[in-house]
Amino acid sequence: MTKNHGFFKRNGLLIVFFLFMALSLIGQAYTGYKENQEERYEKQLVPLSFKEYLQSGHFIQSTFENWESEFLQMGMYVFFTVFLYQQGSAESKSLDEPEEVDREPTPHENAPWPVKKGGMYLTVYKNSLSLTFTALFLASFFFHAYGTMLEINEEEHKSLTLFQTLIENRFWFESLQNWQSEFLSVAAIVFFSIYLRQKGSPESKPVDAPHDETGK
Repeated sequence: MTKNHGFFKRNGLLIVFFLFMALSLIGQAYTGYKENQEERYEKQLVPLSFKEYLQSGHFIQSTFENWESEFLQMGMYVFFTVFLYQQGSAESKSLDEPEEVDREPTPHENAPWPVKKGGMYLTVYKNSLSLTFTALFLASFFFHAYGTMLEINEEEHKSLTLFQTLIENRFWFESLQNWQSEFLSVAAIVFFSIYLRQKGSPESKPVDAPHDETGK
């Protein structure tokens, strides 16, 4: 029997993290605007209004540079955990036992509509999580490059195209410094979940589980 939980209990995790994200983005926009105004004053450039700043390379580049790395991290994590394993980690599937996530979907009354529809719809739906993260990564990658192009063209009085920006060392330095930190954070949760515990978290094994037990 399904319990009639309140809205927040049903959606609390999503609400809290979206709230943190919104507050952080507002803080980033405000402090970035102030920093940019100081830089423009020192360079004797015309100051921007806050609305103009939100459309500037400085804001677009810094925002999507980070989003790009996050979506890359999550997309690769979802994809590689399909067929790669780590013994003892709560973030890995079992090395020996079949997992629920590996079984072929079967249509039933409460199944999502693509499962009931079958065919191409089901094929896409079976990979929709990794495909969505890939699309979000590519969109963020584009806007990061676009923001970097705007910033370089203004700062250095150039007229780079988007393609030319993609071969700039500055663009790849911005990307790779974030990518390596995201890959490190994934490696950290995979490794630490072997030996460390957090009671009550679905990202941890039970507190009394042996270290070599794989999965949650």
